[in-house]
Parts: sequence; structure tokens; C-alpha cells
Amino acid sequence: MTVKNSAEGQRSVHLDIPQFQKKNEIIISPTTIFEPQTNADGRDGSSGNSVSPTSPAVPAPEKKLTLFALRLAILEKAATGLGALGFIWATVVLLGGFAITLENTDFWFITIILLIEGARIFSRSHELEWQHQCTQSIADVGISSFRKLILSSRALVESLKDILSPVSSGTRKQSQHSREISETTDAKDVREQKLQRKPTRIWTSSEVPILPYGGWFFISRNISKILYWLQLLSAIACVVLTLMKLIEHNYGEVAKGDTDKRNRKAALIIFYALALAEALVFLMEKLYWEWKVVIRKLLEGVNNECDLGASGMISTRRFFYDSYSRCINGSIFDGLGMDMVTFAMDLLSSNSPDEQLIGARILHRFSTTERFSDDTLQKMGTTLPVIDRLVEILNWKDPQEEKIRLSAAEIVSKLAGRKQNSLRVAGVPGAMESISSLLQTNRSPSSTADEIGEKKIIFDHEAYGYWTFNSLGLLILKKLARDHDNCGKIGNTRGLLSKIIDFTHADERILKDSTVTTSQVLTVKRSLQIIKMLASTMGTTGKNLRREISEIVFTISNIREILRYGEKKPELQKLGIEILTSLAQDDDATERIGGTGGVLKELLKIFFQEGVPEDQRDVRIVAGEALAMLAFESKSNCHCILKLNVVERLLEALETELLRVNAGRILRNLCTYSGPESFNQLKGVTAAAPVVLKAILSGEGKLQEVMVGLAAHAFKFMTAEESTAIFESAGFKEAKLACTLVDILRRHRSPSIKVPRMRRFAIELAIWMMRDKLRNVQIFRDLGLEEELEGVLDTTSELESFNIFSGTIGLSRHSTTIHSLVETALMLLKNRFDQPAG
Repeated sequence: MTVKNSAEGQRSVHLDIPQFQKKNEIIISPTTIFEPQTNADGRDGSSGNSVSPTSPAVPAPEKKLTLFALRLAILEKAATGLGALGFIWATVVLLGGFAITLENTDFWFITIILLIEGARIFSRSHELEWQHQCTQSIADVGISSFRKLILSSRALVESLKDILSPVSSGTRKQSQHSREISETTDAKDVREQKLQRKPTRIWTSSEVPILPYGGWFFISRNISKILYWLQLLSAIACVVLTLMKLIEHNYGEVAKGDTDKRNRKAALIIFYALALAEALVFLMEKLYWEWKVVIRKLLEGVNNECDLGASGMISTRRFFYDSYSRCINGSIFDGLGMDMVTFAMDLLSSNSPDEQLIGARILHRFSTTERFSDDTLQKMGTTLPVIDRLVEILNWKDPQEEKIRLSAAEIVSKLAGRKQNSLRVAGVPGAMESISSLLQTNRSPSSTADEIGEKKIIFDHEAYGYWTFNSLGLLILKKLARDHDNCGKIGNTRGLLSKIIDFTHADERILKDSTVTTSQVLTVKRSLQIIKMLASTMGTTGKNLRREISEIVFTISNIREILRYGEKKPELQKLGIEILTSLAQDDDATERIGGTGGVLKELLKIFFQEGVPEDQRDVRIVAGEALAMLAFESKSNCHCILKLNVVERLLEALETELLRVNAGRILRNLCTYSGPESFNQLKGVTAAAPVVLKAILSGEGKLQEVMVGLAAHAFKFMTAEESTAIFESAGFKEAKLACTLVDILRRHRSPSIKVPRMRRFAIELAIWMMRDKLRNVQIFRDLGLEEELEGVLDTTSELESFNIFSGTIGLSRHSTTIHSLVETALMLLKNRFDQPAG
């Protein structure tokens, strides 16, 4: 038997004890408060997606970049090595040893080549630094500096034309508007963020003017391109000069006996060859760069494989430059140890808002992409500083940091979906307070529904996305609440329960209007799911939570509105009803629920509702369980139910397969706890005797247990003569009922988890049958009841001592022990055995 899961996967693993049923019998919810729930049945911390199935390893796309960086570094270090050797050769051998004996052209060629190579080496050593600075900010992602120069110049020219020719300005503005519409959404977002950013007390490296009045030309993000072209021109000039000398092969004449010039030719050839080799290796590196980056579009390909989107290109470039820098500045293998997740976690810990946003976006994308989510969440979950940082970001409320906070909230919601990670998230000091800050709203409790809807539009589109954060905050809490310890932390966080319950408010417009956004309904649903999980927590923690939840004055009234107007939202009604059932474990909460006007009436209305679609009929089932629980041990609630004149409808429900179990529970509790003043109202229950007897004789499982319990209390309203007449009119013999009761004890020689009260109810009914009719005593004696009762004494357990259960914990102990019942039955058998049958 499987419980229907919620949309967010509240219970992903649910194991039920198999139960045999007849062909047309309706399947009743297997986990109820009237029976104990083992760890396999109930909710505990191991449920959910705490253990993910092993998935095949997915190759990391960024490995292509680290391998590319390694190969570039090999070529770069080879060129640098050849250049260093050529420089040493020139300074030590040629200029140092032959400076005076060199021909004039050779001297100047060597000097120019050394200057050119010096400039190239200087440019190369600083190019990566400037390239790295270009990727510090996301403000200009996808827009090159030269394109910006052209656009800004064009804008200046068009402005002058508008002044001189106002007639044609309208046409140009229209064409400009068309170009703006064709721009990508990511570029627009980036520019909007740049415009909204307030000036800070420090310079942004990508905006630093190197020289005063330098304007666009000397800003730092253009320097890397200047250095790039300087290197390229230097290498080409070096190739040209060295080839000229090597092809010309004229190094001056050497006179006989002139020992100072005898090795000059060989020394010059070696130098020019080294210089040529260095330049060619460098040009080979640049060709390889252009082939992979420009023609094969390696960076774009990796960005697409990582699914980072258009705005992710700056992240991909930044990752590559960092990897390349490691290979150049250290060992060529240093860059191979980088991966995108670690890179993003490092950026997230930065003090730069741009770097924080880059890191948050990468982690968010990787944690939500199916291919990478398992590895990403595992790595983040085992890195406590990252979890601390993410939780800290949740508390940021600056509108400029909204995107970073949003990404962090979505990442935490993914982390909280796994048990170990959820424990680490909740274990961060101040974590619950940070999550609670996500539930902040900009409305007063008295705001009307229309005002709330209008504010939602304002927040989502013009100002701060409060409702988006509210939904994520509730989702995080819902996932954390799967663990018992986390439930206690949620309850102990000041003001958090009140915030959650505030989101359960749903008025008539939200519940009935089909145009209401899904996000509004989802927010209500998540808040109800959290309250349900908290209210169903076991042990002392659950007891305290139920008391605190019921003491909040809006809890029950909010649920009442959902019951009253939520006919089109049965999933919300079901959650609200299950909350009431759990809260009813507390006596004070039971009285509060019954004392809240209309709650019992709405529950009965849902319970008796006809024409409910097949997939929504479980709402009627949980409504019956809630009514049975509210009538349990509550005289005032029983009287409220009886005042609604529903006894006849409850008797009719005994013949409906969907309702008969819970209708029997409700009637039994009414008969048990209403008191003698309600005798006349309950006298009519005896009319259901034929239906009850039929269910006892032919039923099994829960249905049989409930009907035996109902008979044991409802038949007390009949005298001996009336019972005999009813049995005869219904065509049942009391001997057959006695045989069935003995058979029940024989089949349940040990307490059953699914029907923990079966033996108790059977003994109670047997006692009723033997009290007024000696003939029944003889029948039970002949059937071997005494032997079965002695077996019950040897097998009783705590399981049979309680009326209801919270998980594996028994609540509301029976006032009469099963030992006392057995002794009473044995006494009736012994004291009346020798008397003649009546």
C-alpha cells in the first residue's frame, strides 16, 4: 500500500506492511494515528532523497580547458626558455665578447631583436594579469571593449546629428530601438545591474583609468588587447629580422690571423636561429590559440556543455585564465587540479560582489543540472566553509545583492534535500535565523488579498522579490523538517512558527479563483506541509511543537478557511485536515479545535460530500479520521457533533465502503465519551446492528476491528430482549457471533501492529454477550474461550495499552487494562458455568 506523495516529494520511500483485501474493498490510508508506525511506515530523517542512487560518472567539460591550458603553457615555457637562452647568448657571447668586432648592421639587428623580445616578454608577463582583471566584473560580458568604443563613438556622432538635424532624429531613434530589442536578455540584465550598482569606496579594477583624461583608451580592460597585439607584432618583426640575416648570410669578412672574429659567424647564426625558433614557437602558440578559441570556439563549447548560458561566458573565461595562470606561474601541471565547482566555491568566499555572483551562479547551475548535481552537492556538502557562507548569504537584505541571495537560497534548498547535508545546514550557528529572514514580507497581517496580489507584482517586477524568497524559505524548511532534530530547532527559533503559519492564510479569492497564480497556492501548500510535519513529530519535541502550534491564534482559523472555501484545492484541504488530526493528540488543542466555530461542521461536510473524483476521495478519508480523533475522549466535541444531527448520516455511511471504517470510529467514540445525557440521541445507533454484525462476521483487518469495537459499545444501548429480537430479525445467531470472536482471538495469538485493539474489542464484546445471557456463557465455554483468554494473558504487550500512537510512542493509555478485561471474562465463565442456561 503506497501513500500518495506530495508535489515536492515529501516521502520518496514508503514501505507498507501488506494487507489482504477483498476484490472491491477500498484501500484505506495505511498510516493513521490509530496504529503505531515503524520507521519503515512513518516519517523519519532517513526518508526523502537522503540516499541517491549511484549514477554513472559524467566527464567534466572544464577538463578540456585545463588540458588546453597545459598545452599552451608547454609552448609558452618553451618559447620563454628559447628566448632566455638567446638573450644570454646575445649578452654574454655576442655583445659581451664581440661588441667591438661586430659589423654595424649585426650590432643594430641584435639590439633591435633584443629590444623587441624584451618588449614581448614584458607584454607576455603582464598580459595574463590584465586578462584576469578583465574577468573580475560581469558588467560587460559579451561586449568587447573595441565594440564599446565603436558604439560610444557612434552615439556621440548621432547625438551631434540630432542637434543639427532634428527631423531625422526620429528615424534614428526608431532604428536604435530595434537594435536594442534584438539584444540578448543576459546582456540587458548585466547592464541593468551595472546601472543599479551604487558607487563604492574602492575602485573596480576593470574601470580604473590608468592616466588622467585617458578616457576609454586607458581603462584597464583594454590593456590586455594592447599587450596581445604588441606581442604578436614583436614576434612577427623578430621572424622578419632573423630571416633577413639568415638568408642574407652576410656577417662580415674575417681576415686571416684575426682570432677575434673567427667564431663570429657561428655565434651570430646560433643567435639568429634561437631568436627565430623562439618567435616561431610563440606564433605556433598563438595559432593554436586562434584555432581552438576563435575557430573551434572551445570556450563557447565548454560553456554550453556546462549549461551556464550566455552570462556564463565570463565565468568560463575566468576559469580558463586562472588555470592558465597556474600552469604559467608554477608547474605546468598545476592547472590540471582545478575544477569548476572548487573554482566557484572560492569565488563565493570572495569579498567582491561580482565574484560572489559568478561563484553563486556556477554553483546554482551545477547543483540544479541533472548531470552534475550529485557530484556538486556532495562536494559542497562536505565543505563546511561553503555551507557557512551560503547560510550567511541568506541573511543579506541589500537589494543590490538580491541575485546572489537568490542563487544561494536555491542552492541551500538543493543541499537540504539530502539528510547529511540538511543536518550540516541546520547545524550552522544562526542557520534557522537566516532561513527565517527569507520569510520576511512587506505587508501587514491585515492586508487584504487584493493588496497582497498588487504588492506581489510590485515586488517581483519592480523592487525586491519577497515572494520568491518566501517560497524558497518554505521549501528549505520543508526539507529540513524531515529530520526530528531539525523540527525541534525550527520550533525553538523565535518567531519562525508564527511566520510559517502566517503563510497558511488563504482567503476565498485565492481558493476559488482559477486565475490565482500557481506560486501563491504553492506557498500556502508548502507552509501547510511544514506545519503538518512539525505537528506529527514524535516524542517530547512533537508534544511541545503541537502545543506551540495550537496556541498561535491564527492556526486553526486559517485551516478553517481552507476547509470552507477549498473545494477546488483538495490537496490543501487534505493537508489542513491532517494538521488538525495531529494537533488533536494534545487535549487542549482538541478543545481549541472543537471550540473554533465551523471546524467540525466543515469536516462533516467534507466527510459526507458526494460526487468527489476518484483521485480526490482520500480527502474524505482523512476528514473521517480527524472527526474520530476530535471526538476521542472529548465530551464537548461529541456534544457538538451530536448537535449537528448527523447520527443517521453516520449510520448510512457504515454501508459505504469508502467511509465505513471512519464512520464506525466516530460512532464508537460518540457512544463511549458522550455521557449518559446523550443516551436518547444515540439510542438509534442500535439500528445499525445488522450492518455491524455482517461486517464482523465477513470482514477482516481494520474494518473488522472497528466494527467489533463499535458493537461492544453500541450494543450497550440494547436490553437483552432487544438484542435477541435484533439478532433474529437480522438472521444472525448469537452462537455464530461468539464463534467469530473466539476465532479472532485464535487468529491473533499475539498483538498485531495493524489492528492493535482487535483482541481488546473482541473481549469487550464477549463480556457484553455473557453479562445478561447465561446461554452465551455456555457457548463460549464450549468454543474454548477460557483457553484463548489464558493465552492472551501470556502475550499481552504495551501495544494493546494505548488508544492512539505517535509513531512508535503510545498516547492516551486505556483506562482499563487488557488484564482486567480478561479477568472479568474469566470470572463470568467460571461463576456462571454451573448455572442452567437461560
